[in-house]
Amino acid sequence: MHTAATAAAASVTRQHTVIDSPYGPLTLVATDQVLAGLYMSGQRHRPPEETFGKADPGPFDEAIEQLEAYFAGELREFGLPLRLAGTPFQRSVWAELQRIPYGETRTYGELAENLGKPGASRAVGLANGKNPVGIIVPCHRVIGASGSLTGYGGGLDRKQRLLAFENGTQDSAPGLF
Repeated sequence: MHTAATAAAASVTRQHTVIDSPYGPLTLVATDQVLAGLYMSGQRHRPPEETFGKADPGPFDEAIEQLEAYFAGELREFGLPLRLAGTPFQRSVWAELQRIPYGETRTYGELAENLGKPGASRAVGLANGKNPVGIIVPCHRVIGASGSLTGYGGGLDRKQRLLAFENGTQDSAPGLF
């Protein structure tokens, strides 16, 4: 049976490209020409490759330019249109992540409080882990209540390196290409 929802899903265009970064290859995914995913190699909750669509760097010029500027230490806040697929709660968490300033961190509990849902820090952590656009939606800036580095879909080593980069505590800024 062919429904309107099936027709709408069939008309979605997906493309992807892979770029190098100081944190390994990054796969950028667009839905209808809008950035919908940024995935690291070995990332937890990374969708299957076959869902990324055809290889086409066309939709990603601005994202690549901003990522290059970020990794060069020249950009602190991304200004890209995003198409984030998730539940309303997940999208509210991801919007809150984008409010965390460059070089700063927040705890899962603080995010839950900011969302008006005290006690929902575990749910915030689960939503944080499903963030489809890491780095740009800075889920790496969330830490445990004790100040410890806790879960990160891209791995704790990458999280530590991203935080050190933003805090200027690593030996030198990472190069992109």
